[in-house]
Amino acid sequence: MPDDSGDETRFIADRMLGTLTRYLRFMGYDTTSANRLAEGNTKEDTLLLDMASQENRILLTRDAELARRGKERAVFVRPGNVMDQVQQLIDAGLIERRLTLSRCSLCNTLLRDASHGEISGADYAPRDRDGFSFFWCEHCKKLYWNGSHGRQLEERLGKILK
Repeated sequence: MPDDSGDETRFIADRMLGTLTRYLRFMGYDTTSANRLAEGNTKEDTLLLDMASQENRILLTRDAELARRGKERAVFVRPGNVMDQVQQLIDAGLIERRLTLSRCSLCNTLLRDASHGEISGADYAPRDRDGFSFFWCEHCKKLYWNGSHGRQLEERLGKILK
């Protein structure tokens, strides 16, 4: 698992970018989401801008006006599929094409090596465990491994992106 040195760009994404948020987490980028905020707050845009500034994050948004307000701390993410959006961030020099599976795709927590008990306690873990490395999210109590889903993500990132 990669070192989380804190030198990399960190992100906060608006509610319209849930799939991109998960992909960035799969790619190892510290990416939080507006979904952690209570819905219906009329000042959510201002909160996101404040959080981006206070937490040293780049705001990713599908809202052109919000991106304009955020100036250098915000990126307007163009419409398109998630691979187009990932490519946009690569082209902007904000991320690199990689798949680390070092963060929980649900909550953004750094994963750690899973214990034998955590692996055997997960009824969704593969029966044949040879050749797999398993990781655990302390917050979600979720088991991850780089099986076929991880290989499909890596293939998709490799084929579709420049």
